Amino acid sequence: MKPLKIILGITGSIAAYKIATLTRLLIKSGAEVQCLMTESATQFITPLTLSTLSKHPVLTEIMSENGWNNHVELGLWADAMLIAPCTATTMAKLANGLCDNIVTAVYLSARCPVFFAPAMDLDMWKHPATQQNVLKLQSYGNHLIPVERGELASGLVGEGRMAEPETIFNHLQAFLKQKSDFIGRKILITAGPTYEAMDPVRFIGNRSSGKMGMALAETLANRGAEVFLVLGPCALKTQVIGIQTIRVESAQQMYEAALQFFPNCDAAILAAAVADYRPKTVAIEKIKKKSDTLTIELERTMDIAAALGKQKTAQQRIIGFALETHDELANALSKLKRKNMDAIVLNSLKDAGAGFQHDTNKITIVLGENQVQKFDLKDKKTVAADIADTLKMILP
Repeated sequence: MKPLKIILGITGSIAAYKIATLTRLLIKSGAEVQCLMTESATQFITPLTLSTLSKHPVLTEIMSENGWNNHVELGLWADAMLIAPCTATTMAKLANGLCDNIVTAVYLSARCPVFFAPAMDLDMWKHPATQQNVLKLQSYGNHLIPVERGELASGLVGEGRMAEPETIFNHLQAFLKQKSDFIGRKILITAGPTYEAMDPVRFIGNRSSGKMGMALAETLANRGAEVFLVLGPCALKTQVIGIQTIRVESAQQMYEAALQFFPNCDAAILAAAVADYRPKTVAIEKIKKKSDTLTIELERTMDIAAALGKQKTAQQRIIGFALETHDELANALSKLKRKNMDAIVLNSLKDAGAGFQHDTNKITIVLGENQVQKFDLKDKKTVAADIADTLKMILP
């Protein structure tokens, strides 16, 4: 961790006394540490202690006797920001964009990965409002360092203890070590469904949520890649730095965007559920109910995977997705060969917890007839890491 610059934000919890140990661990690793404290945090550990350990003045206010403490510059300076302990109040502020102290101001200005280590009592941690704030912070691309179970300041025993300094240090170190393995790489990702218009009101679509593609985009961006995310119609958003989102609706629009960005990319991951067919004619006015049946003539959409496979150079790689209901491996191998792809991520609708709308996925990665790796059911962020590791392995 020698060249790393770390912002350490401390908020008002009894667990703040552990931050002296954490600061010492970071400094001994070679990192440069700038401590920020809320006013309530200073009641649990003194700024003098942390300034002595970090060898930097501790900032407790946006404005001080020395003038304005530039939270924007701090947000740009850091390689990572760690908020520990992160109280329920601070989590609520961060989740809702409230800015009334130096920690929240720097957080809103930070362009680096942000980690938060909650600390609070059992019932506070379990409260639905707190859990919602945790999920919201994670949805922004922030990284949760999970609480631990044990004796709490109230005397209760349960979840809510801040992770121990050594655990936090190891978590941060592991992430930052693997973050840089895609630096300099440009990756195209397609994600979400496509909608094919029938008339101004109706469309033909599918059940894709876009969650798998979004998890891939955020994982690769966090590991240093420049990501071009071509995203079909869905409610997903990201604030992870390094992702350029291109929103599209139809298969034709996704096809055009993919062909535009792919020539300048090192790889493409085609996670979108693209319509194979679209209405041949789109009605100008809303189609009225006039009979018991309605016949709509469909035509093939452009095949994104095949088109990219034809223009792929020797230095580029393509990973496709295949969602199958029968003859899964045979169909995946056929698709791999026909479309000149380098790997297929195979899903089966027969597997519980896989497929559309889930937060989990169960995949098999197919590189060739004798190169098949099966994975257990995992959350989609972990699945994304597995796919990223495969891409790293096959990139030239």
